[in-house]
Amino acid sequence: MATPQARQGRVKSIFIVSSGNFLEMYDFMVFGYYAKAIGNTFFPTGNEYASILLSLMTFGAGFLMRPVGALVLGAYIDRHGRRRGLLLTLALMGLGTLSIACMPGYAEIGIFAPLLILIGRLVQGLSAGVEVGGVSVYLSEIATPGNRGFYVAWQSASQQMAVVFAALIGLVLNTMLPTEAISAWGWRIPFLIGSALIPFLFVIRRLLQETAEFEARQDRPTAAQVFAGVTQNLGTIMLGALMAVMTTVFFYMITAYTPTYGNSVLRLSATSAMLVTLCVGLANFALLPIMGALSDRIGRQPLLVTCALLAIVSGYPALSWLSDGPTFGKLLSVELWLALVYAGYNGAMIVYLTEVMPARVRTAGFSLAYSVATAVFGGFTPALSTYLIAATGNPATPGIWLSLAAAISLVATLLLSRGAARRRARAVA
Repeated sequence: MATPQARQGRVKSIFIVSSGNFLEMYDFMVFGYYAKAIGNTFFPTGNEYASILLSLMTFGAGFLMRPVGALVLGAYIDRHGRRRGLLLTLALMGLGTLSIACMPGYAEIGIFAPLLILIGRLVQGLSAGVEVGGVSVYLSEIATPGNRGFYVAWQSASQQMAVVFAALIGLVLNTMLPTEAISAWGWRIPFLIGSALIPFLFVIRRLLQETAEFEARQDRPTAAQVFAGVTQNLGTIMLGALMAVMTTVFFYMITAYTPTYGNSVLRLSATSAMLVTLCVGLANFALLPIMGALSDRIGRQPLLVTCALLAIVSGYPALSWLSDGPTFGKLLSVELWLALVYAGYNGAMIVYLTEVMPARVRTAGFSLAYSVATAVFGGFTPALSTYLIAATGNPATPGIWLSLAAAISLVATLLLSRGAARRRARAVA
């Protein structure tokens, strides 16, 4: 049994390693929450739909850099250690955040404004490409026996606190400032708050200790060896990416897109939509560790399959019911249902992804799989949802996308589980 000092040390490590993950997700959430205001500032087209879509496409473009960050920075972490790599990702994230907070608008510098905002998002995406993987691998390596799911779930839980913090700031701004002021300059305040947190978070993360598992490893692969290992395990990595599709699509739908969906599509007040987002973040923060612990008890696959099936059958009906006479209560009910399904799936998925990756390329492999899922599917969910609604005139069509994402992940989960069973059988033989 672990001593109180050992337990306290692990709690401290969870807090420290999750702190930078908090900033990464906070910045991404803020951009999604204020997509309309950012669109007016940097993409003034004279058409509200076009400005929002360009803003959300820029939001999604940051995800295109994630696979690059996963490979390059993942190789760095697998060779030089979890601690050094996580400090580097925090510095890059801070640089991208500050550039967006202080960037003059289109009215001041013309075409350079959207171009420089895009560059800032790409820098953030480069960092984020390995942040989730680096944190998840770190937590999996310090976990106590039989509790890996519970430990790794705190990676996702820290993201939910970022959702809550960003939503709280949004509620305060909506209360204190008129809509015109938020659109003109108030949207910059959350980015400036994130920038102000960077020095504190950097000091905190410097206290992070390297994992005992990494220090005990004699084989420290070079970048070339990591890239070769990724190539050799590309089948597992791509199936892992498909398995992560449901997590990424659901996450960005119920967090980053909710304020825009609730306000611009359902025509509820901005305060109501932000309050729902706050409740979603709190619910996920409570649910994710519980679901991670549940996966430790009943296994990863039962939870993955059950939640994927629930998502398939409920995605479109839930949004159809919501859009047929939207109210605050209906939006809250639907979002909390989707949050429950997401938390159940994610609580098992993240830890399972760390378990199926070979140790030599664990960070790079995990990060590449998750980044591909985010770049190709999840990150563009707000933009795709906006397009689908405009193209069909049906505000429930994003529900079809939710169900399709779940179906993709269900097939990948079954294929990965079958492959893992075959490898275990060969090992026993």
